[in-house]
Amino acid sequence: MTRQTDYSHISVLLDEALEGLAVRPDGLYVDGTFGRGGHSRAILARLSREGRLIGFDKDPEAIRAGTELAAEDGRFVVVKRSFAELAEELRARSLDGQVNGILLDLGVSSPQLDDPARGFSFLNDGPLDMRMDPDSGQSAADWVNSASESDIATVLKEYGEERFSRRMARAIVERRAQTPFTRTADLAEVIKQANPAWEKHKHPATRAFQGIRIFINRELADLEQGLKAAVEMLAPGGRLAVISFHSLEDRLVKQFMRREAKGEPLPRDLPVRDVDIPTRLKLQGKAIKPSAAEVAANPRARSAVLRIAERR
Repeated sequence: MTRQTDYSHISVLLDEALEGLAVRPDGLYVDGTFGRGGHSRAILARLSREGRLIGFDKDPEAIRAGTELAAEDGRFVVVKRSFAELAEELRARSLDGQVNGILLDLGVSSPQLDDPARGFSFLNDGPLDMRMDPDSGQSAADWVNSASESDIATVLKEYGEERFSRRMARAIVERRAQTPFTRTADLAEVIKQANPAWEKHKHPATRAFQGIRIFINRELADLEQGLKAAVEMLAPGGRLAVISFHSLEDRLVKQFMRREAKGEPLPRDLPVRDVDIPTRLKLQGKAIKPSAAEVAANPRARSAVLRIAERR
């Protein structure tokens, strides 16, 4: 029996991202997070026959959708790799320094969240997996059942920004000694019971699940690597557009773009400070957030932030 995977996804800040990319009809573009192809199809609609688009994704379901799009449109190819590896892929294609625009739409997609079999969500019970590529790496269940209490607490605090991380880690370790965790609802309930006070209108396991997911998928490490690779691959005048959905991602993107636009800060005790600092990016306006109308139509857009920079 084939598993149903027809889960919809609404691309967030679609028009704003396309405007930020300043798409040239004959340009070469990269969609580093293909997902279900919403942004990619919109980019392709602005390209002429000479334009090209390369999509990246780790998720097998996304690659399936990308393969179908590639069969429809010869200007598009999809690659089953993380955007952290886009430099290696583009160099292998002799395209380094030739890209006119790169889009990164970070975090987990709606199809991943909505499919209980993927194990990302506590709202619908499913196997405790959380991997964006289910064929690679350690699952959330494997990690939760083997990591030390201190490591679990660190992940929940640093990646989930969870203030009750120690209590939750202790509860997880005590429960798994009796029965290992295998399901999302089971883990969510243990975390809920260990959470003495949670934010209104937010599930008490939200931050903990976010932390585990980010850790399991190396999301922040991949983002750091992907941002560096993007700057290396962009042609002069090429644009980098990044959509993030939580403070850890956005802070990393903001600091990276600012550093690449202003240069590394000089030491305070440097005797001569009137020196030229090499910079590689030029910031394009301020951070962009969804309109009230977009949030009303798609509540998952409410935390999105778009930042744009141009290669010097």
